[in-house]
Parts: sequence; structure tokens; C-alpha cells
Amino acid sequence: MLPPPAARIHQLLFGGSGGGLWSKTAARSPALAVAFTALAGLAVLAAVLYSAASRGRLKSPWSRRKRKNVLSPQQWRTLFTPEGRLRDGGIKFLKKVRSGGIHPSIRAEVWPYLLGVYDLKSSKEERDAIRTQNRKEYEKLRRQCRRLLKQYDRTYSSKQLSGKLIQDVHSPSSEEVESARESLSSGERTPDDGTVDDSSSMLLEGDNSSRRITNAGGSTLNTDSSETDSSDDAEVIRASPASDGREDDESDVPTNEEISPSTKTGIQSPVRTTEDFATWQRIIRVDAVRANTEWIPYSYCQATVSENRARRSAEAVGLRDYDHLEPHRIFHAARLVAILEAYALYDPEIGYCQGMSDLLSPIIAIITEDHEAFWCFVGFMRKARHNFRLDEVGIRKQLKIVSMIIKFKDSHLYRHLQKLQAEDCFFVYRMVVVLFRRELTFEQTMCLWEVMWADQAAIRAGIGKSAWSRIRQRAPPTDDLLLYAIAASVLQRRKLIIERYNSMEEILRECNSMAGQLDVWKLLDDAHDLVVTLHDKIESSL
Repeated sequence: MLPPPAARIHQLLFGGSGGGLWSKTAARSPALAVAFTALAGLAVLAAVLYSAASRGRLKSPWSRRKRKNVLSPQQWRTLFTPEGRLRDGGIKFLKKVRSGGIHPSIRAEVWPYLLGVYDLKSSKEERDAIRTQNRKEYEKLRRQCRRLLKQYDRTYSSKQLSGKLIQDVHSPSSEEVESARESLSSGERTPDDGTVDDSSSMLLEGDNSSRRITNAGGSTLNTDSSETDSSDDAEVIRASPASDGREDDESDVPTNEEISPSTKTGIQSPVRTTEDFATWQRIIRVDAVRANTEWIPYSYCQATVSENRARRSAEAVGLRDYDHLEPHRIFHAARLVAILEAYALYDPEIGYCQGMSDLLSPIIAIITEDHEAFWCFVGFMRKARHNFRLDEVGIRKQLKIVSMIIKFKDSHLYRHLQKLQAEDCFFVYRMVVVLFRRELTFEQTMCLWEVMWADQAAIRAGIGKSAWSRIRQRAPPTDDLLLYAIAASVLQRRKLIIERYNSMEEILRECNSMAGQLDVWKLLDDAHDLVVTLHDKIESSL
């Protein structure tokens, strides 16, 4: 049976019982009829091929055809009013990013909007004020980092460090964490082929001891209760207050009256000791020095930094053991240290955990100013921070959603996972923690994150389903696009998993071997299809 386009051509040429164009032409000129028949054959063949291509074509906004329509620099400029505001509240802007991504040359300008540094409805004047204030707050955080490091060195060397905690917090039992990680401990690491960052292997390969060290004293979120009053003990770390412009060291000593920036985002931050901060500093430096070089093609100015500047940056943050590194790697490591230390003060409940450097590295490759990169990272961590809580509540919830997507989409695969006692989907743990950073190339990672950030920005701005009505298949923005993409990557391998794998460890190895083998736009297309069919069902089941 011919496909509809070919059937219509056949009907036109050959007609029904009364004859068509071919019958009338053949009666008048046999030679013309032969030529007509040849052309008709080509037309039918073209229609068949077109129909077959249509059936296999990616139909979502993330198809390869749509990928060509990235947000260009020219389009970006036209999205603003004379007052410097995004037109229509940023709806067109987000649609454009969501459907095709961002041109590399304007990423540094666009990302602060996607990550919530700037409100989508802000004017240029308002953004300038925010930028100035953000710079001051970041500089104050950095001054605190330097002061605390000096203080720790001084008190520790004289053996007078009290280690006093002003606020006691309850951590989950090590047995609970051990249980959550148990299924990962047997996973084999993928070979280091130069495209996979090795900086957080201890955390991501299931080493529980490293997580307990990095997050010692971590607490659970409790936004309903107020922060416990603290003393003025100099060895206590509180999240940094807003800068008041003073430059002397004494201005950096937090007081009870000062407001933590973390409270702006609803985070109740526990009080930590300088010993906690010193522990974070040591681990940050190890991870920073190990950072890979995938970012180099995306940041020419940083890739060509002079050796003198690189070493000055390293000395400014107390980086050591970097003599084996090239200047650009030293400079990149120093920036990682500076921003991650500042974040550890900004959000002391999380502090620093291995894996966070994976998330920051692409940001500092694109954004050259540390204070701007810091606040973009803060925006990124607004959701990702839950991946680094010691109690792993956030990770467990996300793994549950991945499991539900697979269950609702493919019951046969889900039953096989149940048989292997792998239905909790801990084999995708690494994908969740570092948001596909290990499975995708540097460029693919940025493409995925940009689409994900566009969804999150739409939700923050209160843009409902109706605003997206022109997007094919009308998929609503979702906070969990990453999880749908993770589920899609597993579903793409359903046949292999069902027919060949008989243990969770085998599936884990398969997931860890995906690095460099995924098509990000096909992945997003499949994720989009899952959102269309399952989003409402998943939301109602949580």
C-alpha cells in the first residue's frame, strides 16, 4: 500500500475507472506517454522516500533540523527594548534557547539570565546595579576566605584550634549513606580518554569516606526554623553578609545582626568551624589541579594566559603542587579554587563536595570575570545543591523519578530491573550528581544545560503551558528535564539491558561507558517525548 503522498500522485496520474492524465496522453502521443511515465515513477519514489523520512524524523524542538536555529548574536540584540528589557517578559528568548541552544559567542551574556542572576524583566540600569552589588559581595567572600585560611594556619600550628560548633546538627547514620552507595562501590571506572574529568572520582565511584570528610557535620534542610544565635567566636564560619564596602579585615568578621546571603534563597545555613573550611580548601585544591582541559577551545583568552599571571593567581589562592601544569591549567585551577571557596562560605550547609568542580568548570570557561561566574554558579546550584547533601534526600528523590519514568514508559524493562533488584536506578547515580557532565562532551554538556536552564527559568518566571502552545507537541517546561534525559538514555539501551545484562553491576558499567557515545539532541528529543506523555502522570504520583 502506497503512503498518502504517493497515493495522491498515483490517483492524479492514473485515475480511477475513468482514466487519468496518463490514459489521455497515451492516446495522443506514445512517446510523450513514456516520458510522462518515467517522470511519474520518479515522483512516486520521491513521495515514498519523503514519507519514510517523515516517519523517522525527530519532531521535537530539539531535532537536528531545529538545531540549526540557535539564538544568534543578531537575534539576541533584537530581543531587547530601548530600555534594555527583554521583550514579552523573555518568553520568546526562552523559546529560542529551548528549541536550538545559544551561539557560543554570546553565552557569557545569556547565561546570567538563564541562571537567575538577572530577572527576565530587569532593565539595563537594574542589571548594572545588581552587577555592582554582586561584585562587592563576592569580594567580601574572598576576603573572608583569606582571613579564615590565615586564622586556621595560625591556630592550628599553635594547637589552639577549639573546633567548637555553635550549632549542633544531626547527620544521618553512616549505615544509611553506606546503603545508598553500596550498589555503586563495585562499578568500574571508565578509561581516562581525555574527555572525562577525573576530579571527583572518589565521590562518584561510591567512596563514602570521602563524602563524609568533605561534608562533615552536614545538616538537613529546615527552612521553617530560624537560625540559632551564635557568639562572636572568631573560629566560627557563618555565611557571608552583604558587603558594606569596607576594605579592612575587621569588616569581614560576621556579626549576629548581619544577614546571610544564603537566606535570600531560603537556605538555612549551619555554622561551621574554620577546621571544616580548611578541610574543604584542601579537597578543592586537589580537585582543581586535576581538572581536565576540555574547556580550552572555548576560552582563548584563558588558554593563552601568561605564566606570570597564572602563577600570581595561584599564589593569591594558596595553590600548591602545580609545577607540572601548563600556565592555562594553573590559571584555571586557581579560578576554581577562588570560586569554590567562596561558595563554601556562601552555602556552608553544603560547603564543598567532590563533583562540584565538574559543574563549575564550564561556567568559568565561558565567563571570564570571577564575580560573575560565582553568581552564575550560585544560580546553578540553587537546584543542583541538593545533589551534594550528606543525607542524599535530593538524590534519592531524583532517582525515584527516573525509576517512575522507566516504569510508566516501559513496563517490560522495569520488570527486568526489578528482577535484578535494580529498579531504584542507582546505576545512573553519577549522571544525576554531575548532570551528565561525564557522559557528554564539553560542548554537548553546555547544550544540554542551556535547554535545562531555559525550562527552569520559565518556571521561575511563572510562564505556564499556554506560553509554549506554538512549540510542537506542546511540552511544558519542567524542572526535571535532566531526569527525563537520563531515563531516555537508559530506554535507548533497553534491548541490550533486557537481553544481555543479568546484574545491576553490568548495567552500571554500561551507563559509565556511555561517555562520548551519546547524541545530545537525540537525547533531548527523546526526553521531550517523555515529558509530553508522562509529565502530568509523574507530577501527580509524587
